Amino acid sequence: MRTKQNYHLLTFHTTTAAMAMEDYCHEHGIPGRMIPLPQEISAGCGLAWRMRPEEYGQEKDRIEESGIKVERHVELML
Repeated sequence: MRTKQNYHLLTFHTTTAAMAMEDYCHEHGIPGRMIPLPQEISAGCGLAWRMRPEEYGQEKDRIEESGIKVERHVELML
C-alpha cells in the first residue's frame, strides 16, 4: 500500500486554465502533474495541478508570474 503524502494543489475555474498551467510548468521545468480533482475538494473544472509543498514554496513566484488564474490553493494528504 502506498503511503499518503501532503501535496499542494492548484485548482482552476476552466479546463483551458488548467491546460495552460500544465504547458507552462512543462516548458519552465516546474515539477508536478495534472490530476483529476480529488473528491474531497469541490472546485471549478475538475482538474488540479499537484506538487509537493516544498516544490510549491520554491516555484511560487514563477507560477504567479505565469498570469494563469488559479481558483484555489489547497494542501491535502493524498
